[in-house]
Amino acid sequence: MRLAADAVRVTVPATAGNLGPGFDALGMALGVADEVEVRAVASSAVTLEIEGEGADVLPRDESHLVVRALRAALDRVGASQVGLSIRAVNRIPHGRGLGSSAAAVVAGISAARGLIAEPEALSAEIALAIATEFEGHPDNAAPAIYGGATVAWSGADGAHAVPLQVDPRIETAVLVPGSVLPTKEARSVLPSLVPHKDAAFNVGRAALLVNALAGRPEDLLAATEDRLHQNYRAEVMAAAPAMIRHLRAEGLAAVVSGAGPSVLVLGEDLAARGLGSGALPWAEGIGDESWRSVHTVERVPGATSTRL
Repeated sequence: MRLAADAVRVTVPATAGNLGPGFDALGMALGVADEVEVRAVASSAVTLEIEGEGADVLPRDESHLVVRALRAALDRVGASQVGLSIRAVNRIPHGRGLGSSAAAVVAGISAARGLIAEPEALSAEIALAIATEFEGHPDNAAPAIYGGATVAWSGADGAHAVPLQVDPRIETAVLVPGSVLPTKEARSVLPSLVPHKDAAFNVGRAALLVNALAGRPEDLLAATEDRLHQNYRAEVMAAAPAMIRHLRAEGLAAVVSGAGPSVLVLGEDLAARGLGSGALPWAEGIGDESWRSVHTVERVPGATSTRL
């Protein structure tokens, strides 16, 4: 397949995986996004200009996730590899459970989609399959691609996802601490086996959560209870459990965002309850942390690509 464009601009949202009980299955797009401009160049060189999150530590060569995912996507459709000039503006916090790595992978795939002559060759389904090969699980990649809230799963034929209906009254606020927690470390403390009663508990809560999102926000507090991952992870992130206890005591449906240590809140009229965007003075010191919030009211679209 040939390339039909020389340059493309991509935006990809942050995402929260799990949403409490939906471990590695449920996810939601959040109201902060990375922006990446990719230009195909005649040479074989790769150059990257990075602003914002990770600018001091991210690689500027072929090992960068955007480059790796873009090249994998071009290979998938049989398109020629080219030199790349990339400018990335990273707004999604890194190491805080907001899907920054999934966003980078989806950005690379979306950029490839914008460059090729037949964008439909990299459909949402194929993009999810490629992203899951990088991520290992689809719960962050799915909302990054489809937008809104999604349920995703993997089978013998690969990864799949479907959008979920979300009542427009339901808002999100993600509370971001100053500290970071690598996903690998957060996963390392999870047991290989869990009690049957805990698995059954989460099945019920995840089913209830899908229904609550669709139109029963009054059930969100009960629907976001979890026994599969949050308690196990408490030993490697003290701040998130402290914040979750505080918020749930106030009747707010608070959960760990992805692998943490950010905290996601689902509910109505969140700004009026002190969870508008920006610094949160009332939260200072909870879990020995400083906190800031990203408040999202409307449905967040998935990745977009625009030819330049």
